[in-house]
Amino acid sequence: MIRSMTGYAEARGEAQGLSWTWTLRSVNGKGLDLKLRTPPGLEGAEPLARRAKLPLYRGTVSATLKVERDADEAALRVDEDALAAAVAVIQDARKRSKKAGLKLKRPSADRVLAMSGVLRVGAEADVADEALLGAVRTSFVRAAQALADARSEEGSALSDVLEGQLGRIEALTAEAERLSEGAVGALKDRLAGQVAELLSGELPEERVAQEAALLAVRADVREEVDRLRAHVAAGRKLLGEDGPVGRKLDFLAQEFAREANTLTAKAPTVAMKQAGLDLKHVVDQLREQVLNVE
Repeated sequence: MIRSMTGYAEARGEAQGLSWTWTLRSVNGKGLDLKLRTPPGLEGAEPLARRAKLPLYRGTVSATLKVERDADEAALRVDEDALAAAVAVIQDARKRSKKAGLKLKRPSADRVLAMSGVLRVGAEADVADEALLGAVRTSFVRAAQALADARSEEGSALSDVLEGQLGRIEALTAEAERLSEGAVGALKDRLAGQVAELLSGELPEERVAQEAALLAVRADVREEVDRLRAHVAAGRKLLGEDGPVGRKLDFLAQEFAREANTLTAKAPTVAMKQAGLDLKHVVDQLREQVLNVE
């Protein structure tokens, strides 16, 4: 069963006083493009997530990790090492300014605490813990599987739409074939009428028949009809296959378009021309839907 490339899924997890949610959204894409957003302190989850084996093959997937901390863990604390480093930098700067004949004021406590890394949220220093990152990665894989399942459900509905379009193409192909059977007679009558109008009927009947036959050969659409039917059969076979078939369906849709254009251009009668135009319209709809298939 085919799968769509659009979908949405979430997965939650918790460990070490933290709880988090992975949110995944996917849209169409030529290949698999994974865009990850992780909060500060959990940057290590991104490479682990990228190395995970995912049940996704195509599409642009946006994955966002949102983290919440327990009340106790969310309390601010001073990182002693970072504070000592900040004080050392300030003292060194004051000594250098003094040697240069400058006077540097002592910074206020709030300015020192505002320096990068001095104030931390409870468990922030431990977010690089291997066990925690492993738990985050596991929940990401669960979210990816949920996304694949959602895309499969949408793919089922998409399959019905594509099957209906293939059926419509098959019916229009049969209509074009039926109309082509009377094309020789129609061409002969039209040519005879033109000759009678221009030459007052001076052209022999057998010559009119020969010219009509030549026009009919150039307007013969049997090859296009045969190829369109073969493409319909190939499309139905692809809809029943497992795995990513979107690229194959996209190529097949291009072949449908090529044959429909040729058939329409060769159509010798107004009725066949209309059938060809209807066929091109359905093929265009098919191509639009195929772009959603993984």
